[in-house]
Amino acid sequence: MRRRHFLASTAALPVLGQAPAERIVRKGRIKQSVTKSFLGRMPYDEFCPQVVRLGLVGVDLVNVADWPTVQKYGLIVTCGLLSGSPGPLNRKESHDAYEKQFRDGIEKAAAAKVPNLVTHSGSRAGMPDQEGLDNCVAGLNRIKAIAEDKGVTVVLELLNSRVNHPDYMADHTAWGVEMVKRVNSPRIKLLYDIYHMQIMDGDIIRTIRQNIQSFGHIHTAGNPGRHEIDETQELNYKAISLAIVETGYSGYLAHEFTASRPDP
Repeated sequence: MRRRHFLASTAALPVLGQAPAERIVRKGRIKQSVTKSFLGRMPYDEFCPQVVRLGLVGVDLVNVADWPTVQKYGLIVTCGLLSGSPGPLNRKESHDAYEKQFRDGIEKAAAAKVPNLVTHSGSRAGMPDQEGLDNCVAGLNRIKAIAEDKGVTVVLELLNSRVNHPDYMADHTAWGVEMVKRVNSPRIKLLYDIYHMQIMDGDIIRTIRQNIQSFGHIHTAGNPGRHEIDETQELNYKAISLAIVETGYSGYLAHEFTASRPDP
């Protein structure tokens, strides 16, 4: 975004509590949503009108209890969070509880028209990557039929293990892509987090072009620092966004950054 365009757009931002400004119209080539994490404890009833004004389609990483609040503003819950943890997916002893949680969660997501649910691999804790991969495949195989039947996609998030999530197992794109190929279901995909994979793999555009069929959802943030996607960080999001468009990707791109400016 050029500086003059940025200044022109921010000058029109309303103060919370005032009548909302005219809604910004997007081209729609990428379906953009945003997480609430960078605004801290702002209630959804204050946050969602701003999302609507910005012309975004939805809110990401929303807990089940908050789905109705987001949806009453005409927004999509682009990726849902289930409450509680059944234990790590890469541990066989967790699979009974994992299957129970996700069978129930997939039913709720289908009823609420939530297209995606997020999941995670768990940490290595000394487990070899191949064993963890085998276990994740086995666990996801137990829920893929109901996900396919209900039309809900379960996306396993790729996270970095160098800065934010030490010892996390699903920390490289190649590991995740192999998992998706082995599960072999249109409803089991990866959540490709560009921030995390810039730290672990780099080569973002080539990775997107070569593996987009394995990505069910995408997250953004600047690096270093996980801040706003602007000229202060190393990722060129204009080029990345154009590459995503060129692949024909039809999923959602959700912004998940932490605001560095005093007023988020």
